[in-house]
Amino acid sequence: MDGDARINPYLAGNFAPVRSEDDFDLVVKGEIPAGLRGALFRIGPNPQFEPRDPNHHWFGGDGMVHGFYVADGKVAYRNRYARTPKWELEHEHGRSLFGSFGNPMTTDPLAMGNEGGVANTNIVWHAGRLMALEEGHQPFEMDPKTLESKGYVRPYAGRVTAHPKIDPVTGEMIWFAYGVGPMPLSAGMSYGITDGAGNVVRRSDFQAPYGCMVHDFMVTADHVLFPILPLTASLERAMSGRPAFAWEPEKGSYVGVMRRDGDVADIRWFNTEACYVFHPLNSWEEDGRIVCDVMRYDVAPLFPNADGSPGQKAAARMVRWTFDLNGTSDAIQETPLDDLDGEFPRVDPRVETRRHRHGWYAGETTGSGTVRMNAIAHLDLQTGRRQVYELTGGDATSEPVFVPRAADAPEGDGWLTAVVWRAAENRSDLLVFEAQDVEKGPIATAELPRRVPFGFHGNWAAID
Repeated sequence: MDGDARINPYLAGNFAPVRSEDDFDLVVKGEIPAGLRGALFRIGPNPQFEPRDPNHHWFGGDGMVHGFYVADGKVAYRNRYARTPKWELEHEHGRSLFGSFGNPMTTDPLAMGNEGGVANTNIVWHAGRLMALEEGHQPFEMDPKTLESKGYVRPYAGRVTAHPKIDPVTGEMIWFAYGVGPMPLSAGMSYGITDGAGNVVRRSDFQAPYGCMVHDFMVTADHVLFPILPLTASLERAMSGRPAFAWEPEKGSYVGVMRRDGDVADIRWFNTEACYVFHPLNSWEEDGRIVCDVMRYDVAPLFPNADGSPGQKAAARMVRWTFDLNGTSDAIQETPLDDLDGEFPRVDPRVETRRHRHGWYAGETTGSGTVRMNAIAHLDLQTGRRQVYELTGGDATSEPVFVPRAADAPEGDGWLTAVVWRAAENRSDLLVFEAQDVEKGPIATAELPRRVPFGFHGNWAAID
């Protein structure tokens, strides 16, 4: 169903749930490169039942994984729900039971004492496991071929957020969590490391300056950076009927910096003016400085103010944050990198945590200040040249995902994959581009017979 935008925009159009689980062989136009073999996994919120909360937020829907399996010039598609304990309990009772962000004020008594993880935000491949991640629970494992749910990966022994970083040199997965402690929505945080074999080898807790939504973080070869930005979290506010997460710019913005092998007691807090970052592009270090390229908003989009009044529309643009580790100032130096609105920035995963040249992102050329991105952009940070492939007719793109041409190919040599919504036909396509020539358009298109709803993140896995 496509819902009614007058009721909730996150249940309408291509935000609306697709509740069927299907297997399709896709029609391919153009030519899928012979060297492109593996699977593109995407994930997003897809409520199993109509939400209880009339102010249902996009971030709160049940996770659904979409797999595009590519081999020998053909593409097969499969989608399945992440059957979390929440999904199973609601499936048993045939209706929604959990309130938004676990708010007990909007939760059915049948769900009290049960965990409400949705596994809907990112899907990562590490140490032979395909894991669905979200803001506040353990990784949820899915079978990479069948997409059968396998359950929580218990060795993590606590929540892990959706954006770990995988070091391409060591194979480690570096991760964090927020809202850690006996009280939900608190300022407690965790920092952790999983080795290349999948063993959790470190978990350390610390206190941030205040409780907030820490959606992503930054990692270099030797350091980790924790952004504490004023999209604040408050259980007291939620219990009084106001938003659990809200924009409070007077809190200021902080970024904590520590060595990956350091002690959390030694975190150094840098600061900048109030802003929000959902996603960095990449980070590295050189000459006693840390450099982070991030998509920066002036205000946090998609969330209200602390008094419950509507927040502002806002768009992000790419900027460079520089942290001088040898200096005495704790101010973050900021330099604009691009003037196109955008989100979901990605690099070649083989240079993550190291200096990069190439970046890709979903762009927005109409100035709408929404997440309905209508373009795919490539930015060469060495030459400063930007290429844009613009969609028309109301079509919109998901996050672009880079795939190397070969393991030893130069950085940026490969293909770019993206799932786009065809608005007029209300269905989706998988597009494949030459990664450094996106403005020429896709070299291949795999057509779906129906929609893949707007989601969050995707990753490529070189599975057989």
